Amino acid sequence: MTASTQAATFKRSPLAMAVLGILHLEPMHPYAIQRRIKEWGKDKVVNVGQRAQLYKTIARLQEAGLVAVRETGRDQQYPERTVYEITDAGRTACLAWINEMVSTPRNEFPEFPAALSFLMLLAPADARTELEKRAIAVRAKLNEIDEGMTQAQKFGLPRITLLEDEYQRAVSEAELRWLEGIVAALTNGSLTWSWESLARFQNQTIGP
Repeated sequence: MTASTQAATFKRSPLAMAVLGILHLEPMHPYAIQRRIKEWGKDKVVNVGQRAQLYKTIARLQEAGLVAVRETGRDQQYPERTVYEITDAGRTACLAWINEMVSTPRNEFPEFPAALSFLMLLAPADARTELEKRAIAVRAKLNEIDEGMTQAQKFGLPRITLLEDEYQRAVSEAELRWLEGIVAALTNGSLTWSWESLARFQNQTIGP
């Protein structure tokens, strides 16, 4: 398989896009890439917690011809470090990924909707308890986002650098409103279920 074919068939990921985005600005070694992502607060939307995964992603990008080794250096404080740079193919891929990710919604199969699809396995009271816990966590997340955005605005960061925070806040705020509505419905009994009612419904839909 040629490098151009590998680049065209490369399975993108948020982490791969972030690596290319960072290297789009300047060459770096993996530790500096990880640190930059965290410093910019992008670790809230890109999973960069495991450095092994970062190295694996960089190796895949290099194999596909999207990044290349610029130099390998060593100083007294650190072991040998490989500095990577983005290639022309990497710049093209990075911009194409951003265009597609921004313009085209994608079903990413998150855990929460999957769990909701089987919420009937819990008793209504238990479901309400767990959803109340989630609502508390979402409120805390909203407060954390607000504090972070306030701090960023004090430093005069341009709004374009905070768009993912705005989006996360909007999504979290909408989720909290929905959670509060479901908890209220479970509390007043307008939303309820039982094994008997579910069994009757199943019999009606499946038939003889």
